Order: sequence, then C-alpha cells, then structure tokens
Amino acid sequence: MPTTVVWFHNDLRVHDNDALSAACARGAVVGLYVWAPDELGDRSPGAAYRWWLHHALAGLHSALRECRVPLVFRRAERAKLAVEQVVAATGADAVFWNKRYDPAVKRRDEQLAGALRQRGIWVEEYPGFLLHEPSNFTTTDGRPYRVFTPFWRRFSGVVPPAPRPRPRAETEPSHVPGGDELASWGLLPKIPWDSAFYSNWDPTEEGAAQLLGEFVRARLGAYSKERDVLGGEGTSRLSPYLAHGQLSPRQVWHRVQEADQQPAVKQAFLRQLIWREFAYHVLSEQPSLHEISLRPEFESFPWKELPQDTLRRWQRGQTGIPVIDAAMRQLWSTGWMHNRARMIVASWLTKNLQGDWRLGERWFWDTLVDADPANNPFGWQWVAGCGADAAPYWRVFQPVRQSVKFDPDGRYVRQWVPELAALPAEYLHCPWTAPKSVLDRAGVVLGKTYPLPMVDPDESRNSALAAFQVWRSGQAGF
Repeated sequence: MPTTVVWFHNDLRVHDNDALSAACARGAVVGLYVWAPDELGDRSPGAAYRWWLHHALAGLHSALRECRVPLVFRRAERAKLAVEQVVAATGADAVFWNKRYDPAVKRRDEQLAGALRQRGIWVEEYPGFLLHEPSNFTTTDGRPYRVFTPFWRRFSGVVPPAPRPRPRAETEPSHVPGGDELASWGLLPKIPWDSAFYSNWDPTEEGAAQLLGEFVRARLGAYSKERDVLGGEGTSRLSPYLAHGQLSPRQVWHRVQEADQQPAVKQAFLRQLIWREFAYHVLSEQPSLHEISLRPEFESFPWKELPQDTLRRWQRGQTGIPVIDAAMRQLWSTGWMHNRARMIVASWLTKNLQGDWRLGERWFWDTLVDADPANNPFGWQWVAGCGADAAPYWRVFQPVRQSVKFDPDGRYVRQWVPELAALPAEYLHCPWTAPKSVLDRAGVVLGKTYPLPMVDPDESRNSALAAFQVWRSGQAGF
C-alpha cells in the first residue's frame, strides 16, 4: 500500500485538514514537521510564537496517534533536505501539504515541489488556511481589491466547503524514520518569562475547539457591542489558533453560521474573519508587505529615527500614557493584545512619536503568539495610513479619549498598570492632570512610581499633522 508524507507547517490540527485527509485515504501516512528557522532570515518566528509552537506540536503529536499517523520532527538548515531524507527513508511515493502564503515559505515550497516532481514523487498542495484562494477574487476589471467593503460584499456571499472530520489512515507505515526530540529545539524560554502564558492559553487543538464553542455559545451575541471594551471578554481570542492552524477558518465560519443568532449578529463577527482574508488577498499581490508601504508615496515619508530609549519605553509599557502602557504590558505578559489596543499603540508610535511603522511591526512579530505574515504588517500599514483601505494619516487615536471610551471603569488600566490602581477614574486615564493631593492619596509619584508622558498627546498629534502637511505639499498628485 502506498505511503504519503504529510508535511505540516501552520496547519497543526487533525480536523478539517485536507492534506491529512487525502493522505489517509490512500494508505499509510508519515507526518513531518521541519524546524528550519535559519532559512527564513529576519522573519524567523519570534519567542512568543515559538512558545506556542512547542505546545501545538506536542498536542499534534498526540492527536495524530489517533489517526494512526506518526509525527517525525526534524531540524535542518534547509527544509528541502529534511523532506527529501524522510521521503527516501519511508519509501513514500507522495508528499502532501496544505498551501502556505507567507512569501518566503511559498517560494521555498515551490522550489521543493519542483525538485520532488522531477524525481517522480507525487506532490499535492491543498487549501485550508484561508476560506478561499486569493486568486479567485478580483474586481470586475481583473485587479486585486484594495478596498474592503466591496471585497466583503463579494466574499460574504460565497459559502466555503464544510469542514472535514478527523481522518484515520488506511494502515500504519512499515517504517518510521528517526527524528529529533521536540524539547531539543529549545523553543521554550530558558528564563521563565512565559509564566503568565500558561494561565491565559491552552495552545492545543482541543483548546481551540473549546474556546470556539465557548465563544459561540456565550459571547457571540454581544460581540458587536462588547468587542471594543478593553477590560472585557468580548473578543474571540481565536487568532493564535488560526495563525498556527489549530482551527481552520472553515470551522469558524460554519460554527458561527450554525449559531442560533440573528444574521446581523453573526455577520459582525464574520466580517472580522473576512478582514483576515483581505489581508492575505493583499499579501498575495504585495509579497513585501512587511517591508514596503502599499501606498508607494509613503516610502519618502520622513519618519523619525527614534532613540533606542524612546522605542524601549514604548515596548516595555513605560510611556506615561496609561492605556498605552497597559496594552504593551499585556502583550509582554501574555503574548497577545486586545485588537482595539493594537490600534491605539500603533497610532501612538506612528503618529504621536512619528516612528516608522516597520519598527512596530517587527516588535509585534517578535512578541505576539498570533504573529501573522499578512495580518501583522497589514494592520500596521492600516493605522499608519500607508496601506490598503487605510485610515488616513490625519486620523490619530487620541489615547486618553480612547481609554475613557473603551475602558470607562478603568478595569484594563488597573489590571496592567497596578501602580495607578488607587487613582479615581477621573484621573486614571491621565494621571498627569491629577492634583498633588489626589496623587498622594493614591501613592503615585509621577516621574518615580509612574513616568510622566514621554510626549504630550495633543501637542504630539499637532506636530505629526504639521509634518504630514509639509510632506504632502511636496507630493505630486497626492
């Protein structure tokens, strides 16, 4: 009976996995995961992503046993060599995988597919990371979409295929080659900065299914009203599971559509799922999305070269703006940040500090458990004003107003900036405006127990807008 190697990447699940299902249907299967971070250069996964990856792979290893599929771990300088070695060792006549869209990974896959086919190996790529292939959706004149609303109108009416059940291989492979111990890869940190991760996440496929079910049952109905509340539980928190492929978007789509809710309620959430698709649609047309502004005129924009101390204060949540600091500390502690907070901190870096959006994108890439090659740069470019369907540059998220509106009781700020917890709500969002008597009662000494604002929110906004006007006046046809 034939043997198929299934090469896993960001599809770390056994349910609704097209490549795994197709392989199991034809005979014996050997699963393979190759850890080759060096071939990705500066887009090698960051520390938070690696933490999640370790646990996701451990969970996948166990889940595949129920499918009669062994999982081999191989570390290599280049994935091509590891795949070819496992194919030879197993005598496999086919290699299946689910399609990847990260430009560097996609190029690698294309080169390997060509080399394997030349040797007579059957190679097949399957969909599953997205609801639909980006090439299937273009405007009426055949161009890619650059505006979300028409993309949403076109996309929302197309029903994706139903999710597949967990498969079981026809037989077990006659030979399973040796591999690495997962622990030998050193994906987990040596210094336990990840302690809060464990109380915030169950990074397994079972955890993904449980969280999806809980969200649909308990929070979907209030999603449109609660998703922007910073201290609440209104978001789905499914993004890491989608990024690592422990959930497929088809599973999410159909589970939401089956919910006993009004269509408008379900569409409020599905719109966000399609925003993810839109980011990949843009990435397919702009592979250098993390390096080059989609609006080419912004490549000449005079972003400031931020001093290292300034950048570090933003990264560590020491800006003196409570909502910014709360968000950045949430990121550092949990590897995740509320979506509304992501926009606020990105606006602060790119508008108030006039820092290059690529600085923020790189930091998010290094620190998010849901770091994603499309959503991450797409979101940063959107806030900076240089991306597809982007917020205009003159739109600046005033952090104090955002904090008052989306954290009115101060729960979010008090949780992540505990040194301000005793301040009354009137001053919690802007402690530099509090009288000394109020600060004294709360035990707050500005500049000592909590920093003064690194820049004034309103003055820095005006400075950014002035810089933008000067730059725009020199842009022909802007």
